[in-house]
Amino acid sequence: MKILVCVAQAPDTTSKISFTDNNTKFNEQGVTFIINPYDEWYSLVRALELKEAGIATEVHLITVGGAATEAVIRKALALGGDNAFRVNIESSDPYVIASQIAAFAKDKDYSLILAGKESIDYNNASVGALVAGLNDYNYIGFATQLNIEGSSAVVKREIEGGEETDTVALPAVISCQKGMAEARIPNMRGIMAARTKPLNVVEPVGADPLSEIVSYELPPAKTGVKLFNADQMDELVAALHNEAKVI
Repeated sequence: MKILVCVAQAPDTTSKISFTDNNTKFNEQGVTFIINPYDEWYSLVRALELKEAGIATEVHLITVGGAATEAVIRKALALGGDNAFRVNIESSDPYVIASQIAAFAKDKDYSLILAGKESIDYNNASVGALVAGLNDYNYIGFATQLNIEGSSAVVKREIEGGEETDTVALPAVISCQKGMAEARIPNMRGIMAARTKPLNVVEPVGADPLSEIVSYELPPAKTGVKLFNADQMDELVAALHNEAKVI
């Protein structure tokens, strides 16, 4: 079986975030980009584990974005992916992104498409479900365990107040989260091999965006804390009544 892993580029959480053009554009100047952690640590590593177990024969990678995303997908190749594809279009709209992935995968005979549960920049958690819907594949989201039994996937996922185990026929799209696998670090052999592995550029299909970003807004700055001595009980009570905010 072949597995396709969706890989998104996301800003490193340590990067300083700012916006330009009256808060309508994300400022990429000085920002370090990484593989979206949910894609890297959980969906990609689980796909590699299935290949190492002899269940999968190939692990392919796909990303949607401009040439700047190639460094990120090269790292995914260094972790062990066999082949990579970049759809040459930049968009933040989940429908456009999902349309590109669905169109690419439609005739490629992938038994399993894995994606992180969401990207850490936009947090839409919708691309995997949209890919499944566009290609009429089965879909399970927020999976924490995945095993293959014959022509089916056995998936454990979190639900409100507990967990459930589902069996779903392949082909299927599954979004992955914490618990699916343990993060890996590419070794030197993988990094060197990634330089020669194929990274194919695919032209996009037509897809009209269903959403647009009107503006960005940073969260309010954190305020300092107030310290009270043990003998300042009246001041503490007054501050709790008049200044403390319930979140």
